[in-house]
Amino acid sequence: MRALLKVGGVMYGFGDDLMSNAITRRTFLGAGVASAVLAAGGSALAQQPAPAQQAPRAKGPAVWLDMDQAELDAAYDQIKYAPNLPQIVKRYATNSEAVRARLGAPRRYAYGLTPIEALDVYATKRANAPINIFIHGGAWRGGLARDFGYPAELFVQAGAHYVVPDFINVTEANGSLMPMAEQVRRAVAWVYRNAHSFGGDPDRIYVSGHSSGGHLAGVVLVTDWRKDFNLPVDTVKGGLCCSGMFDLKPVRLSARSSYVKFTDEMEQALSPQRHLDKLNAPVIVAYGTLETPEFQRQSRDFAAAMKAAGKPVQLLVAEGYNHFEIPETLANPFGLLGRAVLAQMSLSQG
Repeated sequence: MRALLKVGGVMYGFGDDLMSNAITRRTFLGAGVASAVLAAGGSALAQQPAPAQQAPRAKGPAVWLDMDQAELDAAYDQIKYAPNLPQIVKRYATNSEAVRARLGAPRRYAYGLTPIEALDVYATKRANAPINIFIHGGAWRGGLARDFGYPAELFVQAGAHYVVPDFINVTEANGSLMPMAEQVRRAVAWVYRNAHSFGGDPDRIYVSGHSSGGHLAGVVLVTDWRKDFNLPVDTVKGGLCCSGMFDLKPVRLSARSSYVKFTDEMEQALSPQRHLDKLNAPVIVAYGTLETPEFQRQSRDFAAAMKAAGKPVQLLVAEGYNHFEIPETLANPFGLLGRAVLAQMSLSQG
């Protein structure tokens, strides 16, 4: 049996072990009765043999590095390493609502023709202000802009606009990541061309992203803006890629291929680490020490590849943070990500 939690339009499934803390009064009273019985018959029970321990799982053939299929699948399944996911994703939504209560509702603009192609702009009062575009995560399968408004206050109070686009998910795109990447790139291009309409400076656009949004932020950073959009090659002035995936080969080998229809073309085109020749901005790469081993390795390898290519990069490691906890530090001017992004944008912590 699995319990379901729906947050921001995304349905998360959890096994019975995550629901075991839901203890009713009847369960509590039953436990008291059971304790009395055990006390009376303790000596007899003590003579019973201990239950046999389950045999360790036999390791299968290596699929990626030293991991077999089960290990690789787990390394790309965040719930295996972050059992508090239900609480945190609920907090994203409630904290976003609280921010909107303080700042007011964001302005909503269409950047494309379909209903999902729209973005939220949390505007600062400063004229000609820099802009941070945040690309949300959700395993490429879900997430909505409204549930990622929680960092807006940090940017607005520091004198920057905070923009969150909505975009198609991989299920709606019939298993392809290409439409998603194309929409996110077009959202950035729209912000550049329309920045003055909401008081933004098109020459100070920064991109941030987390998880699958961290992957998409990487895709944005290696976009050939002049060739594809007739925009300056340095359209994006800096980026934050938090807890993302930057080479899709191991992801393709994992259980994520059950819902992403990877092709050689997709793997090559959307692996940011393979296109660093197109990178024209400094990048912050971050991950938490409680993330899956693959998400940690992906970030380390991406940062190392940028350094080897002579690109400006800063690697941040969040000690004691899991995959879903680390983006919350973006909402705090003194948090790991908040401090780093404000410095990247040359903004005061306030």
